[in-house]
Amino acid sequence: MSELADAIAELNEDEAKRLVREKIDAGVEPLSIVDECREGMDIVGGRYKNKEYFLSELIVSGEIFKEAMAVVEPLLKGGKQAESLSKMVLGTVKGDIHNIGKDIVGTLLTAAGFEVYDLGIDIAPSIFVDKLVETGAPILGMSGLLTPSFESMKETVKAVEEAGLRDKVKIIVGGGIVTEQVGKYVGADAFTSDGPEGVEICKKFARETK
Repeated sequence: MSELADAIAELNEDEAKRLVREKIDAGVEPLSIVDECREGMDIVGGRYKNKEYFLSELIVSGEIFKEAMAVVEPLLKGGKQAESLSKMVLGTVKGDIHNIGKDIVGTLLTAAGFEVYDLGIDIAPSIFVDKLVETGAPILGMSGLLTPSFESMKETVKAVEEAGLRDKVKIIVGGGIVTEQVGKYVGADAFTSDGPEGVEICKKFARETK
């Protein structure tokens, strides 16, 4: 494990920022810095899975990762780009304005190599469909923390079907109250109430839709 990966895994924000700047000044390939940051986030995900870390640690690590990417990403433009694992459209469904869980998942997905199109909160079915068409993303992630969100999820799945995209798009739904029964009810391919688990499911989808 590199020093930078270790700093992120240990949630040492100041050290991570120092190392990123140090590596840039030393002429280290930006893509290599991104890989080290992703390695650190992978370790955080493993610790969360093993119950060594909790939601608060996921949030902190996500913020550290975002700060590092804010420095590195401008250096990637015009240079060698990281190959995207897959594209994914993400958002909190119509009638729900909760975003913490969605934001964490979005950060973890980005760290895992996904090209994430985060639409935000209170997103209507037609907006999800339009973005899927625009980007050609083969994965759709919907978040919701309120019971009425289930109907919005179901309406969005229906809209994806009506647009003729259902056989081309894998759909995952998530949120603290989302269960297997909810996943089946809305017509999703998978469900989760756990961020790192959601990332693993999306990695599986990425392999299946290549």
